[in-house]
Amino acid sequence: MEKRLQEAQLYKEKGNQRYREGKYRDAVSRYHRALLQLRGLDPSLPSPIPNLGPQGPALTPEQENILHTTQTDCYNNLADANVRRYLQLTQSELSSYHQKEKQLYLGMFG
Repeated sequence: MEKRLQEAQLYKEKGNQRYREGKYRDAVSRYHRALLQLRGLDPSLPSPIPNLGPQGPALTPEQENILHTTQTDCYNNLADANVRRYLQLTQSELSSYHQKEKQLYLGMFG
């Protein structure tokens, strides 16, 4: 359990680094991996299949705080990175569109 919390924090930090580098797609991937590490550790979430197998591990208050902080940070960062990635794609598509429009114009009147 402690190992999964640490791995989630490591993925989150790697995602933050990729985000700072402007590599939003890779950042999104890292945030998803962090959230997958935390899956099943949150005692406040119901089990997907009740009464099957052991219940989630008991977390100390400190571990619960780390879990919720990491989850919140990852979800917020994930949303922001997705928006920035979308904007990058949109700008790229617009640039391509304008280039094609310019070529068409020059072909017609050039």
